Amino acid sequence: MNKDSRRNESAEEALKQIVDGFNRFRNEVYPEQQELFKKLAHEQVPRAMFITCADSRVAPELITQSAPGDLFVSRNVGNVVPPYGQMMGGVSTAIEFAVLALNVQHIIICGHSDCGAMKAVLAPETLDSLPTVKAWLRHAEVAKIVVEDNCDCCDNKLAMMTEENVIAQLQHLATHPSVASRLARGELFIHGWVYDIETAHIRAYDSETNEFRQIGEGPLPMATPRARYPGRNAS
Repeated sequence: MNKDSRRNESAEEALKQIVDGFNRFRNEVYPEQQELFKKLAHEQVPRAMFITCADSRVAPELITQSAPGDLFVSRNVGNVVPPYGQMMGGVSTAIEFAVLALNVQHIIICGHSDCGAMKAVLAPETLDSLPTVKAWLRHAEVAKIVVEDNCDCCDNKLAMMTEENVIAQLQHLATHPSVASRLARGELFIHGWVYDIETAHIRAYDSETNEFRQIGEGPLPMATPRARYPGRNAS
């Protein structure tokens, strides 16, 4: 179904598509993976936490070709991570649970192209009728200031804003005590990605060179700071 047809869908038609999809899953997909779901019924051991935007075009399991149980996903408008102590809620509790209860080894913060949240931060007047969204996106304000103060000659402020927001949220992530402690011991690795919807490319942040590089071109870029207490287990 093309975009124009979808815009003309009734509420009933939209829901029917979703329910039909569930029925296909239950009758066709589930039987082929029944053993996997039996294991997942009692335990989850995800490989990574994936923090990304709530945008419907970004599907973490699809773009990483991950199976159920592989990713612990947290989604919100603008792939925001509030600094520790501010707006303690869904994102903060998900991070704490992922690190301390699930012992994930990787946390990926993934922004994306054509991000409506980043467009809104660049044009705050568009948020006047969305006070809750406006308050939430104050956590991306630092990226806006960096771009406005340093990227005046940039042809694509939205792309720069998207990258700077990922860097800002990585910095916020490191303020969470559970994250900071395991980063210091070298037991947790953090990653900043930007997914391009049109090309399916992902650019990843390299903290050593302070640049984003495309995944698949040379060594995998890493955003993890150097461990200060490697090999030291928590008591």
